[in-house]
Amino acid sequence: MPKSPPPSPANDQALREHQPGEGQPKIEVSRGNGDELHQNLASGDKSADTAFLTDNFGHRISDNQNSLRAGERGPTLLEDFVLREKIFHFDHERIPERIVHARGSGAHGVFECTKAIPGLTKASIFQKEGATCPVFVRFSTVAGGAGSVDTPRDVRGFAVKLYTDSGNWDLVGNNIPVFFIQDAMKFPDLVHSVKMEADRGYPQAASAHDTFWDFIGLMPEAMHMIMWAMSDRTIPRSLRMIEGFGVHTFRLVNEKGEGKFVKFHWKPVLGVQSTTWDEAVKIAGADPDFHRRDLFEAIDAGDFPAWDLGVQVFDEAFAEKQPYDVLDATKLIPEEDIPVEIVGRMTLNRNVDNFFAETEQVAFLPSNIIPGIDFSNDPLLQGRLFSYLDTQKSRLGTTNFHQIPINAPKCPFHNFQRDGMMQTLVPTGRANYEPNSLAEAGENGGPRASAETGFSTFTANDEQNDPAQKLRIRAELFADHFSQARLFYLSQTENEQAHIASALVFELSKVALDHVRARVVGQLRNIDGDLATRVAAGLAIDLPAKEKAARAPVDLKTSDALSIQKNADDTMEGRKVAILFAEGSDKAAIDKLKGDIESAGGTAFLVAPKVGGIKVKGGTLKADGQLAGSPSVLFDAVASILTEEQAKALSGQGAAVQWFMDAYGHCKTIAHDEATQLLLDKAGVEKDGGVVAIDEFESVGTRRHWAREARVRDLA
Repeated sequence: MPKSPPPSPANDQALREHQPGEGQPKIEVSRGNGDELHQNLASGDKSADTAFLTDNFGHRISDNQNSLRAGERGPTLLEDFVLREKIFHFDHERIPERIVHARGSGAHGVFECTKAIPGLTKASIFQKEGATCPVFVRFSTVAGGAGSVDTPRDVRGFAVKLYTDSGNWDLVGNNIPVFFIQDAMKFPDLVHSVKMEADRGYPQAASAHDTFWDFIGLMPEAMHMIMWAMSDRTIPRSLRMIEGFGVHTFRLVNEKGEGKFVKFHWKPVLGVQSTTWDEAVKIAGADPDFHRRDLFEAIDAGDFPAWDLGVQVFDEAFAEKQPYDVLDATKLIPEEDIPVEIVGRMTLNRNVDNFFAETEQVAFLPSNIIPGIDFSNDPLLQGRLFSYLDTQKSRLGTTNFHQIPINAPKCPFHNFQRDGMMQTLVPTGRANYEPNSLAEAGENGGPRASAETGFSTFTANDEQNDPAQKLRIRAELFADHFSQARLFYLSQTENEQAHIASALVFELSKVALDHVRARVVGQLRNIDGDLATRVAAGLAIDLPAKEKAARAPVDLKTSDALSIQKNADDTMEGRKVAILFAEGSDKAAIDKLKGDIESAGGTAFLVAPKVGGIKVKGGTLKADGQLAGSPSVLFDAVASILTEEQAKALSGQGAAVQWFMDAYGHCKTIAHDEATQLLLDKAGVEKDGGVVAIDEFESVGTRRHWAREARVRDLA
């Protein structure tokens, strides 16, 4: 009887041997050159093979914190197979939904250069004042899936595709100028930690849970971003009212080949506005599509949102003098140090025709730049250059995703790339390679490179770097994690500081692991002692010991530009005001108030207990929304014009009482007539500078009344 063949080596290993984290090996903790945390197996550890971190082919990994780069501050090397495999696998974890930024809203528009800067860049769009190009913008949340809500506490993506005559330029950023991590190697870990917990699939679109804060507590480099994330920046009033930032340091290069560093900013013409946390939660229930609807309706009504493009330009000499590293994505450059120079305006003027074909299929690539703009050696940016291109194959199924109309450039493109899945072009002739001499036989020889006008990389090596070394290391200055976090916190108003402290208390109260809460509060002590004390008190825990800082924070001059409230515009433009009325209300008074609001640039929205034609004094009025379905959280201010009979009837309805209670609690202006006083009393509304008679609305209706907040809720 013949012997059975030996088992195939391909089937030797059972799946259990590939499970991560088996056993509890002894770990040695150390800090790297940039103060990044390393948790390595103890020297001489004899643990089972499953204790060793490896790549997918079993190669043991020596450093899971840093990319391999050419010099301490140099570009990331393509030979780093650990980084490439890690991000490659991460990019393809989900299909077809985006892994992050899954829930988005998009619109078309135009960009116009308002100040030519040929001395700084040869980019064609900036050569002449008045030059224009089409744009497509996609706004998004980060953590939630495509079916999540619009208003969680989250960073907002702000991705702009400019279809220039030199090719597509994708400025892919956020509404916050800094990020959680310094090296792209850590991006999969960050996203895994903030996404739904792996064993239970919740919470959705929320950072208030164990794994996120466990990661944050061990990554002090994230603390600056945490200050922003816990501020009102992450609960915006509208997508039309967020700033946009390129996050990274880029370069501008002029015709002479001279280069300078640049940071890109999008400044909303309507100003930066936010909600309160209580509003954000209630809006999620009242209208999960609040931001998407707001953007669509504003454009549909002709109220085109606009942003000014600004640049912060500086040279290597400035960079060398700063107490932070300009290549560190967890740092910003205060506007007081380098003012933002406005060079253009973007206006969104057309909604998409098909959400899937455009908003879902649009593919943004940080690697899409045009001559005159170039990259820096920021290690987070360097990883993104690989990651974004790679992920499109997973999402869109083909390397030909550039042929999808929303992604196609609006200038000619020619190359020798052929075939592939979903090829829609029909190249003719034999020329699919170069060099070739087919033209000598009268055939089409195809396109050729242009040394004169083609993209050329900035060649000067003036980023204080020795490219001869191959290192997994961070520049030493990256280790200052707290100076700018402290700068941000101290630049806020007292009210905004209370919001940050309260947000931290809320988030950490959702963390079930005591040691994680204590560690985060210990990190906060490096930012501000009062902040840490307030958060500890809000959690009812003893103030933990201060976590050790790799570099002691330095006090930087505060920056008013970092505060929303200090920069609030006193304008009605972009605001939406609800006017409550009922049967018998005075139509003339309603029409006058509505006219005043609209003439000041705002939008008036009529709310009543019933929709349809309602008999009022002076005629008939149709409501835009029904009271129970139009809670005051959806509006920037409210007004009420009622009869005594209707006010008395409404005082027995929870929706009406809550309507005023929420508006008061969210520090909004409440304008009312005498009859409404009964409702206000029932709702606990007290007279203050924001609770006024109808004829006073115009003078105070453009702002929130933050002095009221301490009376209506406990703040940390």
